[in-house]
Amino acid sequence: MQEIALSPSVALIILVIFGLVWIAFGYLLGRSNKTLEDYMLAGRNVGLAFATATAMATWVTSNTTMTAPQVTYELGVWGMVGYSLGAVGLLLFAPLAKRIKQLLPHGFTSGDFIRERYGVVAWRVFLVISLFYAFGWLISLGMAGGILVNALSGIPYHVGMTTILVVCVSYTLLGGLKAVIATDFVQTIIIITGVIFIAYLVIQNVGFEQMHTDLQTERPMLLDLLFPAAIMFLFNNLLFGVGEIFHSNVWWSRAFAFRQDTGARAYFIAGLFWLPIPIVAGFIALAAPSLGINVPSSDMVGPLVSGRILGTTGAIVVFIVVFSALASSLDSLLAATADLITQDIYRGHINPGASDEKCFRAGRIIILLLGLTTWILCVPRLTTLASLLYFTGAFVASAIWPIVFGLYYKWASGTAATLAMLSGTCLGLLAYFTIGYYVAAVASCAVSLLVIVLVSKIENKTFDFDELSRGDKAL
Repeated sequence: MQEIALSPSVALIILVIFGLVWIAFGYLLGRSNKTLEDYMLAGRNVGLAFATATAMATWVTSNTTMTAPQVTYELGVWGMVGYSLGAVGLLLFAPLAKRIKQLLPHGFTSGDFIRERYGVVAWRVFLVISLFYAFGWLISLGMAGGILVNALSGIPYHVGMTTILVVCVSYTLLGGLKAVIATDFVQTIIIITGVIFIAYLVIQNVGFEQMHTDLQTERPMLLDLLFPAAIMFLFNNLLFGVGEIFHSNVWWSRAFAFRQDTGARAYFIAGLFWLPIPIVAGFIALAAPSLGINVPSSDMVGPLVSGRILGTTGAIVVFIVVFSALASSLDSLLAATADLITQDIYRGHINPGASDEKCFRAGRIIILLLGLTTWILCVPRLTTLASLLYFTGAFVASAIWPIVFGLYYKWASGTAATLAMLSGTCLGLLAYFTIGYYVAAVASCAVSLLVIVLVSKIENKTFDFDELSRGDKAL
C-alpha cells in the first residue's frame, strides 16, 4: 500500500489557498491590460528582476523537480548531472534574445521569425513542431500535477491534475503575460528556498556515507560513471534543452517582452541560478534505497523520498515547491502557446484581417481550449513523465540549427531549413523507438545540421536581413 505524507484535507487546503491567491493576482493584474501587446507581451517593458525570475521559474518545471529524481533513480549520477545541463539552453539563448529583439523589435512569436526568414512552407513545418512540443509539455505538466498530489496525499490523480489545470488556466486567462511574470517572481523565491531546505534535511537525516554504501549494495549501476545509457542521456539532454528553448515561443515571447537591454542579462543570470536545482532535486532520489521505499513508478520517487524523510512539514514544503514549479511553467506555456495559435494560426491562416481586438478575444478562448484539451489528454496517463517529455526531443532538436543559422548567417535557405526540420524529426523518432529516449535529440540535431548546411551550400542563396525589419513593421 502506498504511503502518504499529507492528509487529503491538508493537501486540499494548500491547493485552495494557493489557487485563490494566484487567481486573484491574475484578476488584479489583468485589469491593466488595455491592448493586445499588454496581454501577450506585458507591454514590452519587463525589467531585469522580473525578467530573470520568469526565465528561471519557467525552466524550473515539474519536470525539473520530478523528472530529475526519476532519471537519477534510473540512470544514476550522470542522470542528475545530465539534467542540470538544461541550464546551457538558457545561457546560450542569452545572446540570441538580444539578436531577436534587434531583428524583430515589433515581433510577437517565434513563428514571425521563421515566416519572414524562411518562407511559408518552413513556417508551417515549424508550427507543427512547436505545437506538438507544446502539447507534449502541457500534458507532462498536467500529469505531474496529478502525480504530485497523489504521491503526497493519496488524493486521486485525476482530482489533483484537474485542480492544478483549472487554477493555472484561470489566472493566465485573467491576467495574460503580466500575471504569468508576476507570479513567476514569487514562485522563484518559493522554489529556491524550498529546494535548499529539502536538500539540507535529506543530508542531515541520511548522510552521504550511508547513501553511498546502500547504493553500492542495492543499485551499483547508479554510481557507474561508465554507464552507457547514462552517458548518452547526458549529451541528449544537453541538446534537448537547447532545442526546447531555442525554438519555443515561451522564450521568444519573453525576448519580445523584455526591455531592449534586458534579455541577454536576464537569460544568463537565470541559467546560472537554474544550474544547481536539478542536481539538488535529483540527489534526493539516491536516498530511496537507504530508506527502503517501495517506488511504484520512478516518476514518483522525488515526492515519496521527501515525504518519508521530512514528515508532514517536509511534505508540505515539497508540495508547495512542486506546485509552484508546476504553476510557473504551466502558465507560461499556456500563454505562449495561445499567442502562437492566435498570431500564426488564427491571424496567419484563418482570419488574416483580424484586428487586435479580435485577436485579444480569440487569445482568451484559445487558452480555455488549450486547458480543456490538455485535461482530456492527461486523463489516460499512458506513459511516464520522462518518456513523454523526451519523445518531443526528436522534434525540438531539429529546429536548433535553422534558428541559429537563420539568426546569424545569410546563407541559410528556406528549403534547407524545411528539410532539416523534417529529416531531423523523422530520424530522431526512429532513434527514439529503435534505441531509446536518451538518443532522440542527439540523432535529430546531427541530421538537421548535416541537411541544412549541405542544402544551403548547394542552393547558394543569400538573405537580406533588412527584410526582417521591413516585414516586422507590417505585423
